[in-house]
Amino acid sequence: MARIAAEYLYTLDRPEPIRNGYVEYDYKGTITAIGECQDPDSEEIFLEGAVVPGFVNSHCHVELSYMWKLFRKGTGMAGFIDQINALRDTKPLQEKIEDIRKWMDLMWERGVSAMADISNCDDSFAIKKESPMYTRTFLEVFGTEPEDCADVMDSVLKLKKKADRLRLDASPTPHACYTMSPELVTAVSAEGLKTGFLSFHSEETEEEEDMLKYGKGAMWDNRKAAGMSVPPVTGKSSLLYFIDRLEKAHPAPFDEHILLVHEVCMDQEGIDAVKRVMRHPYIALCPCSNIFIHNALPPVNLMRRNGLKLTVGTDSLSSNDDLDMVRELYCLQGHVDGLTLGELLTWACRNGAEFLGKESNFGTLEIGKRPGIVFIDNLDTNGQLTAGSTSYRLA
Repeated sequence: MARIAAEYLYTLDRPEPIRNGYVEYDYKGTITAIGECQDPDSEEIFLEGAVVPGFVNSHCHVELSYMWKLFRKGTGMAGFIDQINALRDTKPLQEKIEDIRKWMDLMWERGVSAMADISNCDDSFAIKKESPMYTRTFLEVFGTEPEDCADVMDSVLKLKKKADRLRLDASPTPHACYTMSPELVTAVSAEGLKTGFLSFHSEETEEEEDMLKYGKGAMWDNRKAAGMSVPPVTGKSSLLYFIDRLEKAHPAPFDEHILLVHEVCMDQEGIDAVKRVMRHPYIALCPCSNIFIHNALPPVNLMRRNGLKLTVGTDSLSSNDDLDMVRELYCLQGHVDGLTLGELLTWACRNGAEFLGKESNFGTLEIGKRPGIVFIDNLDTNGQLTAGSTSYRLA
């Protein structure tokens, strides 16, 4: 049996941390007791900082870890896509696998207990199978040409069978409206919904909105120059377009867990539409990635006012310098007024676990659960994150 005490114990099943709190756990990491220290000075281990549940990285592309430090920043989405196309598959498979393992291990050591990960192939499957981290793999598809829809669907269903054989939780999922024909968005969404989960890149940039609403802009020009089909110009946001395609998979309301990733351009009209048709919508905030690509952030306060369930992801090392959840939280803290560490941790732990349907084990510190126990150091005098804050796993 082990016991750890700290200045702040964030159980996240209550709004405020326990000051000078302790947590006890067995050799498997199962929590056996939680409480407030009677005499902090008498504790064998008392940490100056915060003890929190394991993180849930709600959006990652770990198979792209070999692209670390290869990308130019600030290119916008059209420039970013050009770089992806130029740099994809520029390393041998063995090097890719080594990079996946390295970053999976580092995320685990820093306290990530569960992850919603995007995969376009099976490069990460064996490593996920071996890892102590829980993952749900979203098998992402692309395909701009309507005549390719059947072949793309056949390919993703074969990939799902590989994941199933390894007993990895996996869901086919659409990438984004601008990389897919309308038919493919609906077809793959229908398959993903059968598993109870979808993840969708949505409203990541104004370039995406210009493409869908007006048939213009850098991404539109990029697609046309490449001789690729473009999505229909609807006059609507890409989020509303996605909802239209989703409703062709099956009628609303949607009881499945649907993760909308990025939502940099989300507005009240989109929020109202989401709340009208989705019973379990979640938003994945990836702030460092958004700043990396186009120096913009989602309307977080608008989302908060509307009661949306927010989660936190790192995105990939093609659009980020690190896969560090504390760095993402610090970025949000610095750009959004009024955020407390407790609210940030609720997004990064509890809400992510709820999205994955794994709240019975992850997301909060409660007796009988094994969510992972993590320490965050170098807080300021008000208990907030600093530029020097880091995290590491205790159990």
